[in-house]
Amino acid sequence: MADKNIFSRVEIKYLLTLSQRDELLELMKNRMVKDPHGRSTIRNIYYDTESFILARRSIEKPVYKEKLRVRSYTSSSLDEPVYVELKKKCKKTVFKRRIIVPQRDALNFLSGSELPEDEFDNPESKPSDKQIAKEIKYFRDIYKTLRPVVFLSYDRQAYFDKEDKDFRITFDTNIRYRTTDLSLEYEPGGELLLDPDKTIMEIKLVGGMPLWLSRFLSDKQIFKASFSKYGNAYKDMLEKGVIKIGSI
Repeated sequence: MADKNIFSRVEIKYLLTLSQRDELLELMKNRMVKDPHGRSTIRNIYYDTESFILARRSIEKPVYKEKLRVRSYTSSSLDEPVYVELKKKCKKTVFKRRIIVPQRDALNFLSGSELPEDEFDNPESKPSDKQIAKEIKYFRDIYKTLRPVVFLSYDRQAYFDKEDKDFRITFDTNIRYRTTDLSLEYEPGGELLLDPDKTIMEIKLVGGMPLWLSRFLSDKQIFKASFSKYGNAYKDMLEKGVIKIGSI
């Protein structure tokens, strides 16, 4: 069985109106099914340095960029499991490596503490978990001033192809961020980053794009769009004076 905590794939983003999304959902009916998470509200805590180097790199559209975040698909108390995720992108290919630990341990770990010795001594642990934890620790130690900076949430509809589970489509709406209450136990809320009539569609694939989808995008003249959720939150903070350019 494939390790779901280690994967690489191509991710392509598009900006759609809600009516375009609904047209596409109709076209997907006999081809794709809802992901196990189905509809969910994804909660993230993004980490960055005092100079916001990860955010700045994200919006500069470099060949290579990386992010560190803690994520959950529901409200999670400090004792409940969450994902600590290291995301790297080279050109269009995304590489993700993550571990699942209680939120309390995740926050302490990213603040400089060590994970408990028995953290991965359970039936759900995978042999790769300890290695991924070492990679996250290395990342944490390289970026010495890492700390939680943004809570970012959005509502997601996720689908995968009936015949190819590596091919997925997600639609994200209600993208919001805030700089307070940086814990996954709190409810979503904050500054809106996207027009309520728009959705970010992400196509996630290992192979090629299906012809039916390619035709739909061409017919509707829907083109690739660059939209970094965390990068846009950073730009919004700059515009609103939450961050002063002189301070970074």
